Amino acid sequence: MPESMSATPSAVTSREADGVAARDGAARIDLSIIIPVYNEEANLPALYQKLHATIDVLGQTYEILFVDDGSSDDSRSVLCQLAAKDPHVQVIALRRNYGQTAAMMAGIDHAAGAILIPMDGDGQNDPADIPRLLEKLDEGYDVVSGWRADRKDNALTRTLPSRAGNWLISRISGVKLRDYGCSLKAYRRQVLDGVRLYGEMHRFIPIYASWQGGRVAEIAVNHHPRRHGKSSYGIERVAKVILDLCVIRFLDRYATKPIYVFGMFALLSFAIAGLSLAYMIYLKIAEDVSFIETPLPLLLVTTGSIGVLSILLGLIAELLVRTYYEAQSKLTYMLDRTERTD
Repeated sequence: MPESMSATPSAVTSREADGVAARDGAARIDLSIIIPVYNEEANLPALYQKLHATIDVLGQTYEILFVDDGSSDDSRSVLCQLAAKDPHVQVIALRRNYGQTAAMMAGIDHAAGAILIPMDGDGQNDPADIPRLLEKLDEGYDVVSGWRADRKDNALTRTLPSRAGNWLISRISGVKLRDYGCSLKAYRRQVLDGVRLYGEMHRFIPIYASWQGGRVAEIAVNHHPRRHGKSSYGIERVAKVILDLCVIRFLDRYATKPIYVFGMFALLSFAIAGLSLAYMIYLKIAEDVSFIETPLPLLLVTTGSIGVLSILLGLIAELLVRTYYEAQSKLTYMLDRTERTD
């Protein structure tokens, strides 16, 4: 590995103490393996050995980025020992536990590879699948997602909710994948440029790529049972994923035109208010029913007020969107290429 791509043991230790591995000015290399870690000290040595057995034979320049997400066990110490003996290993240590998405974003920000391959640090993903991901990328795809066809998790609390969530995500997003939750994926660097991840949104990167014109593929990958430790995720994760999916759907369809969302809700409220008013008048004229004998006046005032507030919120959102884009000179489109005949 060229000297500009490597890090001395002392440099790694220093970055670990500072809580971040600086990658500014790093030379571009072929592969960046990004591994978020949270309390996985017992799984890390075996994972490291399997990674090297797989990657060393590929003949490509690479780095392994371990992101310690505020582990409370000895994971950081184990990672620093690995970094001290291997210049390919970089340690990015977060000050506290921010969650898998934030750890993944930290790894992406510090990665120097032309191809980024995230994977879990619990040993359930198989590094031996990495060459197959790369082969699929070479067919012209921008994202290759792993599919845990034979998943080794509890069926009731993990597998069944995951299948339901994957079906829902595929239906809403229009991107048909069978396993959004599998961390083992391969991305071309350009599909991640400008992507910022929040909440549990790391699983939705294939959707971002597809919506921006990227080609997405899926292949079956191995999945091993967890040997040490326990998962920090439960069934409550499904609700978080659904809410995050609502956010990305909104950002895709209405990020530059929020008035359409608030305006449609306002029109619906005004329609209900109008129908309430018409029915009130009908009851008064045709059946001599006093306004105060029905809940219609309250419904009229409530829905009318909601309509007015929705319009105002939409206008405020429009101002915020314009401020967001114009203050940063951000474009509302992405170029693929331009051609001109002189």
